[in-house]
Amino acid sequence: MSTTKHEQILKYIEDLEVGNKISVRQIAKVMEVSEGTAYRAIKEAETRGIVSTIERVGTVRIEKKQKKNIERLTFAEVVNIVEGTVLGGKEGLHKTLSKFVIGAMEVDAMLRYIDRDSLMIVGNREQVHKISLEHGAAVLITGGFDTTDDVKVLADQLQLPIISSAYDSFTIATLINRAIYDRLIKKEILLVEDILPANVIPDVMYVGDTIQAWYRMVEETGHTRFPVLDSGERLVGIVTSKDVTGHDLEEPIERVMTRSPISASGRTTVAYAAHMMVWEGFELLPVVDHKRLVGVISRQDVIRAMQHVQNQPQVAQTIQDIILSHFKEEAGDGKSVVLSGVVTPQMTNQMGTMGPGVLMTLINEAGTLAIRRLKNSDMVVENVSVYFLKPIQIDAPVTVRATIVDSGRKFGKVDVEISSHGDLMGKALYTAQVLER
Repeated sequence: MSTTKHEQILKYIEDLEVGNKISVRQIAKVMEVSEGTAYRAIKEAETRGIVSTIERVGTVRIEKKQKKNIERLTFAEVVNIVEGTVLGGKEGLHKTLSKFVIGAMEVDAMLRYIDRDSLMIVGNREQVHKISLEHGAAVLITGGFDTTDDVKVLADQLQLPIISSAYDSFTIATLINRAIYDRLIKKEILLVEDILPANVIPDVMYVGDTIQAWYRMVEETGHTRFPVLDSGERLVGIVTSKDVTGHDLEEPIERVMTRSPISASGRTTVAYAAHMMVWEGFELLPVVDHKRLVGVISRQDVIRAMQHVQNQPQVAQTIQDIILSHFKEEAGDGKSVVLSGVVTPQMTNQMGTMGPGVLMTLINEAGTLAIRRLKNSDMVVENVSVYFLKPIQIDAPVTVRATIVDSGRKFGKVDVEISSHGDLMGKALYTAQVLER
């Protein structure tokens, strides 16, 4: 089966050793293609993550970045979490631990639990320190104890860290569990880099292009909004139909474009990107890495991603999840959403009353549900105006009623009332913009 020149160039680049520099002119000469063909292939290689353009260095073949297993901690991170001191095996701090074991049993019984890349949490038991290292496990010594020089030498030889922390075993286990749990929550948060279309080279314009070139791009692509790059491939502007209207066809894009445009990075959350796009009225959002354009995301990309997340099972609970787990939806009158629950100890402040953050969570949830029932769409919060909030004490019943008071094609306004024991305890107006498909 024959391959295109484009595919041949990509294969050539992939076969290069990591660290090799490439250029448009060099690729064009070696592969006997036009510089335009070479340029497009290099841009796709950059999108795929197999080359990177480094300032004052050039375009270099790099190792393709793999997604990190975010819930796995490195031993270096464990040192920071437990405020520990590294006694030996510093060369192995980059390794990740697969599990941790608390050494509170006899040595013979302990052996079955010690695996390679595990972490043995144990006190001042030098025999266990040595055996753990010999079985491929790192060691975390509790109580601030030291170990023998022989064990430290062994740790260096095996490149397995041996760490000392002043905390006790229970506290250390709790801290590590908390860190892993937090990472599970982060793993579920969708980032722009997760939805950035792969192997898609965005349509762009350059500062030297004219408005006439913009019209040609519109005909070719069907789009009207284009990122504008300088000669160094850095994002310097955005040009839209609004910018070019009424200007001469030969006028440079640079004169009419919107400078310093709003953009996102790969680590921007999709929720925040959605908010920016709705708030600013964007259909397309550039994604940059150190000012260099790496792609664009559309409103449709964001909506699909948010719908996908809603359909996924959740592994870890956030504080919001914990709060809402104590509330259930009651049958309403068809015009309102009603949530009811009880103030639990986790929801209270130091005064024993429901914290304002919890109240805002309930207002947001009820308002969102009300608009979603009406619009059957995703949305972003535009404004929450709280008129008043009264303290609600621990163990008190709480009812949250959200009623649509105004809505349009792109927005919804909800009146939210919070009551307890039949008394009105809070009132707010919740406004959201609907994400149109």
